[in-house]
Formats: sequence, structure tokens, C-alpha cells
Amino acid sequence: MFRALAAAGLIALAACAGVATSVPRDPGDAGHPIRMDARRVPLGVGGADLAPGVTWAGGLSLHGANLHGLSDLKLDGDQAWSVSDFGSLVRFTIRLDRAGRLVGAGGATSRRLIGPDGTVLQPKAAADAEGIALLPSGVAISFERDHRIWSYGPGGTGLPVPLRRPDAVFEDNEGMEGLAAAPGGWLVMGEAGGAWTCDPDACTALPRAPAAFTDGYKITGADVDPNGGWFVVERSYTPPLDMRARVRRMAPDGTMGPVLIALRPPASVDNMEGIAAVRTARGTRLYLVSDDNANPLEKTLLLAFDVAD
Repeated sequence: MFRALAAAGLIALAACAGVATSVPRDPGDAGHPIRMDARRVPLGVGGADLAPGVTWAGGLSLHGANLHGLSDLKLDGDQAWSVSDFGSLVRFTIRLDRAGRLVGAGGATSRRLIGPDGTVLQPKAAADAEGIALLPSGVAISFERDHRIWSYGPGGTGLPVPLRRPDAVFEDNEGMEGLAAAPGGWLVMGEAGGAWTCDPDACTALPRAPAAFTDGYKITGADVDPNGGWFVVERSYTPPLDMRARVRRMAPDGTMGPVLIALRPPASVDNMEGIAAVRTARGTRLYLVSDDNANPLEKTLLLAFDVAD
């Protein structure tokens, strides 16, 4: 999660988030309905560079009191799963038109994430969820600040069980942003660099994954490439308003491929933190989601692109 907290209102919000007045028990269900207003947005004229075979497939701006801080995204059919920096598991349904383009979203629910004792995670430093993966064993979520990976079981409604994480040192606000399924386990990617495949016994570093970046970009999300390896989203932010994002493939050994999608203003782009990849008849559909940091100067965007085989 990047550090741009430009609005004065955010200061008050952050202060309130650190004060725990009570610790309610979580009901243990899939969540409660929340309002979601999805408005279509264009790709924009200028600011988007798409590699050959990559096409725009629609975009939305998502609005609602519980739709702030979305920091990753995975899809199961038309069901989107996301986590927020404020300790929530958010689910909603995406809607496509007859041509398969993204035109809407709704049916959203939100569920507060809980700790092993069943109580809601708080303050924010304990609830800063950054990555989500849908594994055969259940819904896995990575956190930063208190760097850990927990599995919430099938449906994401159980008490969390710790999963193995890389034996690496992560900065307080640059943790395990990339989380995805991997053969026999899960992939973990650090925001500032490094990638590992983990299973219950060990984590193994990908030998050719970037250990650091020198061009201002950092890793913010990953998902499985149906053709092997993974898709990775990276983000760059230069104050006050220059937000950029790019998507690349990563091979099983960590080698990064050429840029497939590059976004910069005036294109529709924000603090892109999550990515979901879905197999289609012609290739792969990629969905990107942005974390608005609960900042009125930012947006929660859901963007779709098709990558031809």
C-alpha cells in the first residue's frame, strides 16, 4: 500500500482506526450486504499502452462505504473476492454484456477478518490485508506490518490457521503484496522484490525474480497465468498525482516478461494493487483493482483487459 494520504480527512480516519473501543465477536458467516454503486469508466484517450494481442474489455468505478482500501482480487467464476487494508473480506458479482465486456458489479458483501480467538482484527496495523489467494485448502490472506499469511478455510469463514511464509525481512509497509496459487502450494511476492513458492514444509526463492526495482515500480499483486507461471501487476507513484501501473508475465523461475499493459494519466488508472486472471475461449481475461486508501482524491477502479493466446 503506498503512502499517499493527501486529504486532511484521512488523518482523522487513521487516528480513529487506532483506537479500539470494543472488540465485537464475528458471527462467522459469509458477511453482510453492502451498498455498491458501479459506474462505467472508459480507458481514456492517451496514457494506455497495450501490447499486441491485448485489448480493453471495460472498466468500472466502484463506490460504497465499505469499498475503500481494496488491495487484491481473485475470481471464481463471476464471483470476485477482495481484501481491504482495513481488515475486511469483500465479495461481489461481476456482470458482463453479451460480448463479454465488463459492464457492472453488484451483490456485494463484507465480512470483518478475525484472529485465531474469533475476535475482529484491530487496530489497522493488525488488520492490513494485502493479498488473497483461492487455494484448494481455502482462502489464504497475506498481511503486512505484522507480516503473516493465514488461511481462513473454505469460504473464508473459519478461524485463521497460519501458513508458511518466506523467511525474509520485509519493511513495515512493504510486505507480501503478491499472493497466488502455485503448483503444490502458493506464490508469495514482496512489494520491494523477491518471489517464493511455498508449501507446508518450506518456501523456495524463484532464482530469477527481481530482488529490487530501480525504476520506481513495485510489485502489488499476482495471479496464475493459465498458460504457466503468473501475471504480475506493478505500481509506481510520484507525488502528487502521477499514478502508473503495468502488467507483465512472470515465468516459473521468476523471469519477468515484457510489459503487456502500461497505464498512466490521463488513462483510467489509480493505485492498482490487485489482479485476477481468468481463462477465456480466446486467451486470458485480466481484472485489475485499485486501492483508494479511503482518500477522496483517489478511486476504486475495476479494469478489464483481454490477452489473446
